[in-house]
Amino acid sequence: MLVAESEGLREQIGTILAQYAGEHRLFWIAQPELAAHRAEDLLPHLVLVDDELSSMPAPTIIRQLVVSVPNAVCMVMVDERGMAIARQAVLSGARGFVTKPLMAEEFWITVHQLLTQNQVPDQDISRTTKIGKVVVFVGPKGGTGRTMVATNTSIAIMEQTGQSVVMVDADYAAPALDVVLNLEGDRDINTLLARASRLDKDLVSSVLANHSSGLRVLLAPAPVYGTLEISLPQVEQIVSQLRMMFDWVVIDLGALLDESGYAFLDSADYIVMTVVPELVCLRNTRLLLDQLQARGYPEDRVWVVLNRAGINGGVSKSDIEERLHVRVRHSIPDDQPLVSLSVNRGVPLYISHRRSAVARAIEEFAVMFVSGTTKQPAVVESPKEAPAPASNPFSRMFRRISSTSAAR
Repeated sequence: MLVAESEGLREQIGTILAQYAGEHRLFWIAQPELAAHRAEDLLPHLVLVDDELSSMPAPTIIRQLVVSVPNAVCMVMVDERGMAIARQAVLSGARGFVTKPLMAEEFWITVHQLLTQNQVPDQDISRTTKIGKVVVFVGPKGGTGRTMVATNTSIAIMEQTGQSVVMVDADYAAPALDVVLNLEGDRDINTLLARASRLDKDLVSSVLANHSSGLRVLLAPAPVYGTLEISLPQVEQIVSQLRMMFDWVVIDLGALLDESGYAFLDSADYIVMTVVPELVCLRNTRLLLDQLQARGYPEDRVWVVLNRAGINGGVSKSDIEERLHVRVRHSIPDDQPLVSLSVNRGVPLYISHRRSAVARAIEEFAVMFVSGTTKQPAVVESPKEAPAPASNPFSRMFRRISSTSAAR
């Protein structure tokens, strides 16, 4: 993050970083009084502060930044005759300084050295701390049973392994975990966003809701408050802290409307896409798979799960795989009355109806994660499933849906 009023300085630093730093993001703050607040949102690794600011002296800004983002490296850029300002900035918390006019190689050597020194504690921690797995559940449209599958799978993993599991409600437009788990709490992710740069185990634990099964839940705010503003660095910080606290982090993700949604996906070890055997959903499934592939997500980490398999009039699993060129990793039979009862009572069906076909299919799916294998277990078939008709009435529509993936 660069705090400077000079656009020329921004362009010069951008050129240097493009030459030496490789992949990076540079944020320019031209109003110094906004620097501390913006830093809390961006959580930068490096903050560069120019000494030629009209509204606030650089040492004052450094003091504010050290409080706002204590883990960031703050550095001041001063004129060759500005050593007094450099000393004040260092006393205020700056890690170092460089003189202007900037010399590209010298500037980068200083920046690289300070960033490397700042990473040493994090590397030591990662060698001694077990990092949990992240599973993100996403749907190509609403109504695919994403939350139901995510919730019951989380409880199944926890009971099978005895490991700790935390769920994150990341569907900020239509949060549901508080309803399906019958949870009440006056704290949600907003509490963490306000202190994202200073997260610790005690703070995060105090915000999580407790379910009777032992599941911990990071709730979303009520949608009446409008769109939740959450930045990519804040997502990274929260998920990183949860991974250090729990064996499994299961994220119930809403629609991919902005970069924060992809930030959750970037952290995932597995991406589970729940689909239903309906043409609109399957068309959106193909489009979403193409988006994920274009953004570089490995195909073997994206698992398609067919929910409500065997529904009357639904598309068969074999047709879905053949026409959309996608492997269905697991199938969950249709029992909409049981699912509706479970949601309305706020009791996961894996707890209340363990012997049901849906619960058994959920259990088999959880085993696939625990074992770490992609081998398809035996699928529990719904007794309602009808034999496929001799003439497939969906063939014409499927040709339109699958045309986008013909090259595959």
